[in-house]
Amino acid sequence: MKNSPSLFVYLSICTAVFLWGFSFIWTNSLLQQNFPVFSLVFFRMSFAAVILLSVSLVARKLQKISKKDWGWFLLLVSLEPFIYFIGETIGLKIVNSPTLGAIIISTIPIFALIAGRIFYSEKITGFNIFGIGITLPGILLVVFEKGGLQVSHTIGILLLFVAVFAAVGYSVVVKQLAYKYNSYTIVTYQHLLGAIFFLPLFIYFDSSTFSIENLYNMEILKPLLFLAALCSSLAFILFINSIKSLGVARTNIFTTLVPVVSAFGAFMLGEEGLTVRKIIGIVIVVAGVIIAQRQK
Repeated sequence: MKNSPSLFVYLSICTAVFLWGFSFIWTNSLLQQNFPVFSLVFFRMSFAAVILLSVSLVARKLQKISKKDWGWFLLLVSLEPFIYFIGETIGLKIVNSPTLGAIIISTIPIFALIAGRIFYSEKITGFNIFGIGITLPGILLVVFEKGGLQVSHTIGILLLFVAVFAAVGYSVVVKQLAYKYNSYTIVTYQHLLGAIFFLPLFIYFDSSTFSIENLYNMEILKPLLFLAALCSSLAFILFINSIKSLGVARTNIFTTLVPVVSAFGAFMLGEEGLTVRKIIGIVIVVAGVIIAQRQK
């Protein structure tokens, strides 16, 4: 008989979810201080790459990439972090709501379910379809919480969905690489190449106005380091360990709680209100995603 997952496994995935929930709050905090978008992503990728490379080398987990697989790795990085973080960060800057950003990003497992059906002929049940269907009303409750929707917010929401589709494409590609490479190798190269991808954008858009003194400002440095060390490094390592014990499906159910953490975290920090309508919308979306991933 298979051993039941230990308490440490559940604590690991809950910690990862907690950190990812706060990633939207920390990102929004930097954006509200007018920290440039491409500077934010570039330094987050760079700091995370240094941390992950160090951990992978010390743990002796870093594998050599075959020449024929470099094309897959470049496609992987193009989707996420490159397109994903452009969509997520700029979209979050426009909508100015960690809760709304987290709600939209939390639909990734649903679209990944559809992609699995298209690319890998994975079965979709009636429960899956029902769960997909009820998420939309929940999202709309949060989107239209204050009545009408501004044109600028519409653009922000569209950009967040660009991030969602990029993440889905990433999940399709990473499944190809996961058979040959361990997660430490994939994620380390993902952040190393991601930093290289964002370097030209940082130089072109932000280098002329960016001051290194910004990184001495603790109001900027703290959330930036939290994003790199906790959200891009520690959380992912904990997530990998959880997958080994709980499996992909059961682990993904926990990640649907990310918008709940973002909403209550932003409320407790006084960055965003928490209305009854917003709470109902969050509950509907979380329930829909869980049902959509339900298997027999």
